[in-house]
Amino acid sequence: MELKNQTIISFTLLGLSEKQSLRLPLFSFFMTAYILCTMGNMLILMLISTQSQLHSPMYFLLGNLSLVDICLTSITVPRALSSLLSRDLSISFHGCFIQLFLFHMVGNMDSFLLAIMALDRYAAICQPLHYTTIMRKTTCIRLLTSSWVIVSLHSTLFTIMTATLPYCGWVIHHYFCDVPALLLLSCTDTSAQQMVVFIEGSLIVMGPMLFILGSYLLIIRDVLKLRTSKSRQRTFSTCSSHLTVVIFFYTSIIFMYFRPSSLYSAANDRIISVVYSVITPMLNPFIYTLRNKEVKKAVKKIILCGRKRGQNWMKEAEEDED
Repeated sequence: MELKNQTIISFTLLGLSEKQSLRLPLFSFFMTAYILCTMGNMLILMLISTQSQLHSPMYFLLGNLSLVDICLTSITVPRALSSLLSRDLSISFHGCFIQLFLFHMVGNMDSFLLAIMALDRYAAICQPLHYTTIMRKTTCIRLLTSSWVIVSLHSTLFTIMTATLPYCGWVIHHYFCDVPALLLLSCTDTSAQQMVVFIEGSLIVMGPMLFILGSYLLIIRDVLKLRTSKSRQRTFSTCSSHLTVVIFFYTSIIFMYFRPSSLYSAANDRIISVVYSVITPMLNPFIYTLRNKEVKKAVKKIILCGRKRGQNWMKEAEEDED
């Protein structure tokens, strides 16, 4: 008997592995990654909000990236943890498409934020005299607002396109609801939907990526004009954190959504999706903390202030005892 949307009230998410022996290791991994991601990005947000030397457009955008990364992992990881702990693999039909909508909206916002951050680096290096004019706070807010509108429309298109398909199966070979995995369950030919995913997805992903590439080509051109290698190295170091995050993010995204269908593998898809939806957001705070001098200084300042307060508290406690 052919199943239609109205008869399917829930899907089954198989997760990363069907092997019972891997449940505990996977739960430990996801829990550790989620805690590190949340705490690391919360630290970045705290530093940016409390340290005056970090009140600049670059760190305003970094704070937004940290907030988006927390949201991105929160869309998929808690649900995966719940499934691993309770062995309840079901997700409601509406819950599945809400997750899909939020994941594509927030995930693509990551891409647009990286592009806006590339503009910031270009303005700082190639147009230093006009930096404050180009990267005004109002400009940053307008760029962010426009980006949220674009990714919301993109996510709405993908959600409606997949939610209105007739489904002949309910077992999703993934740990969250995503378009490629859902298209495999449809009763009808999904060639048109796959073409929409490729074309519209290319615009929404490759657009920011090409903008980032163009920005860095202009940056490299100007940096190579610098006379000393020390100056070139110092200038490149200001971009190293952002460039590292860009490479991590786009490598996994391109392989996930823009590879030939002959290379499709449910197992590989699940692993790749963990890279850009869990590992990259988890590593971002460490990349920016370890490779950014101003952030490292802010962390040291917080630690020293905490140590001084602790010492003062101990002295006051000793005096009270005397």
